[in-house]
Amino acid sequence: MRIRTFSLVCGLALLAGCSTHNESSDFTASGYLADHGAVRIWRKNYGETVHMLTVYTPFSDSGVVETYYTWQRNHLMSVERHMKGSQPDDVTLRFDSGGKLSFMQRQLAGHREPLRNDEVALYQFDAQRMLQISDALLDGRVVLHQGRWQSDNKVIDCHDQYVDPSFDEHALRAVQQIQGTDHTPVSVAWLQAAQGTQLLLVSTRDLCMAEPKEPSF
Repeated sequence: MRIRTFSLVCGLALLAGCSTHNESSDFTASGYLADHGAVRIWRKNYGETVHMLTVYTPFSDSGVVETYYTWQRNHLMSVERHMKGSQPDDVTLRFDSGGKLSFMQRQLAGHREPLRNDEVALYQFDAQRMLQISDALLDGRVVLHQGRWQSDNKVIDCHDQYVDPSFDEHALRAVQQIQGTDHTPVSVAWLQAAQGTQLLLVSTRDLCMAEPKEPSF
């Protein structure tokens, strides 16, 4: 998974501009368009701990990558990545407060293997980059919403509220393309910010079923 740089995230059309970090809810959801896919981010801040889940979904809607991160006092404590699909690949890394690796495991189909030092370093680098991206999106007040598409071009969101995302014609065509002529049920994810709304993801999977809930996150 390739992650766009911090500067590109700051340049997203939806962002009102990168600003100083504002106070935000302890549990937040955001996201952005990456190369060949969409990234959704859920984050919870509690005390000096930050817990974050990123879900990268290719536009092909297969090979989804879920990654869980935990930081304590600004130190990366753990990374758990789960690559789904025909070639599953699970990675777990844990670090002590000094940044030293304390546990490492990579589970491939049918066997385990260690990670090289440069691979571990790349996971650490990507974790910090994702934290910066999350900060930038929160500063820009870019908020992720998800829900089930309705026949009147509106949505019942994951909180069972009837909402109108006000998608443009391009977004509506994208939804209709995934629905097909048989009007297959679809879920949508979109971003809202001061400058408008952007469709992020259309899926035949029920996105609400897998959406993290604050009490268990």
